[in-house]
Amino acid sequence: MDSSQADAYLQRIGAERPAVPDAAGLRELHLRHQLAVPFENLSIHLGQDIVLTEPALFEKVVTDRRGGFCYELNGAFGALLRSLGYGVELLAARVYGKDGRVGPPYDHLALRVRTADGETWLADVGFGRHSHFPLRYAERGEQGDPGGVFRIADADADADADAHSGAGDLVVVRDGEPQYLLERRPRLLADFEATCWWQRTSPVSHFRTSLICSRLTPEGRATLSGRTLVLTASGTRQERELPDAEAVLAAYRTHFSLDLPREPAVTPPTPPAA
Repeated sequence: MDSSQADAYLQRIGAERPAVPDAAGLRELHLRHQLAVPFENLSIHLGQDIVLTEPALFEKVVTDRRGGFCYELNGAFGALLRSLGYGVELLAARVYGKDGRVGPPYDHLALRVRTADGETWLADVGFGRHSHFPLRYAERGEQGDPGGVFRIADADADADADAHSGAGDLVVVRDGEPQYLLERRPRLLADFEATCWWQRTSPVSHFRTSLICSRLTPEGRATLSGRTLVLTASGTRQERELPDAEAVLAAYRTHFSLDLPREPAVTPPTPPAA
């Protein structure tokens, strides 16, 4: 990503270029990104391809002013941070489901970021509801955040870890609940392509079988799942069902600044050929 592209990206998220790539600048960028760019899986249900290359991610997030899911959002954000002088490594993670089991390898992409002031952070703008600010990567105690109380624990010493953890893995916990099992080994963006394809096509992938669009707001959060719109502000939750496609498309424009060609809809997976 060159300097002009970085400027366009910063304009997209309403952020100033940090004078130096320090922790304060990272915190501001992390928050601004979540306020501006929604977490969404709409491309899967609009018949649009998902390409995990930095030029394609820049075009989607910045040029087309869309959102995406973890591979896209953290992939694009990582490229921006590198262009601004931060040290960035891509980390693979496996997300904990409601049953306590973890997903497949490369289920999630997060970022390990090193700043000019010698600190290391876990940055993640692609997990939906998560920390507003980066987490201290080496800290093993509780870390307070507007998004909850977080903890990064060594998997082999944490009761929330399971048999899928490997030597040196970490568990990211929010409000006492494990969120994902994080590897420490750096990965390449291309390493996530196979699981990204699985997320888009598998009949057991929740991204394939549901619609989600969610964005942090200054007052709380806006979420549109199918035709159910949920707005939270100052602890107050409002939920309503939208009556038709016109109302759905208007909600995408109003709450997420997304101008979609049609209403996304979940379609049954194509059965395998006999």
